[in-house]
Amino acid sequence: MAETAETQPVKRRKAVFRIPLIALIAIFGAMVCMAPAAFADVPGLWAMYVIPLGLIVFVIRTRTVATPEGLAIRTMFGHRELPWEALKGFSISKRAKVQAVLADESRVPLPTVRARHLPVLSLVSNGRVPDPTGLVEDLNEQQAKPAAEPENAEQQ
Repeated sequence: MAETAETQPVKRRKAVFRIPLIALIAIFGAMVCMAPAAFADVPGLWAMYVIPLGLIVFVIRTRTVATPEGLAIRTMFGHRELPWEALKGFSISKRAKVQAVLADESRVPLPTVRARHLPVLSLVSNGRVPDPTGLVEDLNEQQAKPAAEPENAEQQ
């Protein structure tokens, strides 16, 4: 039985930009090193653990998720959804950090997204966001070309 276009599953692209979870090892290492000082005879030094616990929450929570519908930006204390239609473009800082520029010229920082990720954002947005590097266009051209036949096949 042949599948029609309506019954075929739609391929959904999704990109998640986050801090690597391996960073938690460094935080747990710092907590182990703090243990002698935190539990010394001085009262209140156990509060030193607030800093590493805050860092753990920061690493686990901070991310940017790109879907065909738009961007979901999650920071330590907030969450924001940006549809692709609301974006005018992207701004790149000197340190390769990316900010979303909205239609009203306001800027929204995209945590963990760098300039090298722009082709991925273009691919996930289905071309709504242009790729300044041209990598996505090259990929689309390669996929559109039919397989070339060997030249020797015609001569034989």
